Amino acid sequence: MSSLLEVKNLKKYFKNKAGMLHAVDGIDFTLDEGKTLGVVGESGCGKTTLGRVILHLIDITDGQIFFEGRDISHPTKKELNAIRDDMQIIFQDPYSSLNPRMSVSETIMEPLILSRELTKTEMIQETRRLMDTVGLAERFENSYPHELDGGRRQRIGVARALALKPKFIVCDEPVSALDVSIQAQIINLMLDLQEEYGLAYMFVTHDLSVVKYISDDIMVMYLGHMVEKAPADELFLNPMHPYTQALLSAIPVPSIHNRRERIIMQGEITSPINPKPGCRFMDRCRYVSPECSEPQVITEPSPNHFVACCKSSEI
Repeated sequence: MSSLLEVKNLKKYFKNKAGMLHAVDGIDFTLDEGKTLGVVGESGCGKTTLGRVILHLIDITDGQIFFEGRDISHPTKKELNAIRDDMQIIFQDPYSSLNPRMSVSETIMEPLILSRELTKTEMIQETRRLMDTVGLAERFENSYPHELDGGRRQRIGVARALALKPKFIVCDEPVSALDVSIQAQIINLMLDLQEEYGLAYMFVTHDLSVVKYISDDIMVMYLGHMVEKAPADELFLNPMHPYTQALLSAIPVPSIHNRRERIIMQGEITSPINPKPGCRFMDRCRYVSPECSEPQVITEPSPNHFVACCKSSEI
C-alpha cells in the first residue's frame, strides 16, 4: 500500500541580496492516511515553509511531491484546483486568517461556493453541519470574527479546512495563539475529526508537549534540514541527535524532586544563506568533531528512527 503523501528531496530557496536562503533543503518523508506527522524546531527552521510548499502556496525550488501516488510537484492550474479539494491548511493566527467583513457562515461557506457542487440550500445545510461538527453553536452563524474569542475563531478555521472533505491538512501551529485550556479543546477536536474522517495531519509546532500528544511520528528540523525523525514515543525515550536532546531537555518537568538536566546550546546560529555543506548545528554542538564539516548522511540506527549525525552512535 502506497503512502498518502510522499516528499522526496524537497527544496525551497529564497533569493536575497546576500545570496540564496536555504529555507527547506532536501527534506524526505512519507505520511500514511489517518496518521499525524509532527514537525518541530525553533523559529526560522523552515517548518512552516515546508507545509506551504507542499500545498503549493509557495512554488518549490526542487524535489518531488507525490499525493496518492501522483506526482504533483509542478501542477497545472486545473490540477491545482483538484489538489485544493484534498489538501487544506489551518493557519496559526485564527484572527488574521479570517476576513473581518465575513460572518461565520459566510467564511465556512466560501469553499463550498467556489467548488460549485451544491445548491444554495445544500450549502446552508452543510455549513450548519460543519459548525456543529467543530462545536460552534448555530447562534454564531451571523457573528463576525471580532465578536468571538480565540477558540471559536480557530474552530471556524477548522470548519473551513474541512468544508471540501480533504484527506490531508497542514496544521500550522493551530493552538499556539490560544490559552492552554482552549488548546486542549482544539487538539481533542482535531483528534476526534481525524478518527471520524481518516484525516492525515502535518502538525507544525514548537510545543514539544503538544506534539507528543497528537503525533504518530515526529520530525525535527534545523535550518532547513531534517536532523531526526522517529515514532513519537521512541523520539522522547531515545533522542539521538544533539539538537533533539537539547530541545527535549528544555521541556518543564512538573516536579521539584525530578529535575531534568538542561542542555544549554552555546555558539552562534549558522546562517541559512549560502550555508556550508557540513552539519548546520556544528557551531552549537557539544560533540563537534572534524567529521561534522562533511555532509551528513541520514542513517537508520533502529527501525523507523532516522538521524543525520555522524556522532549519533557515540552519544
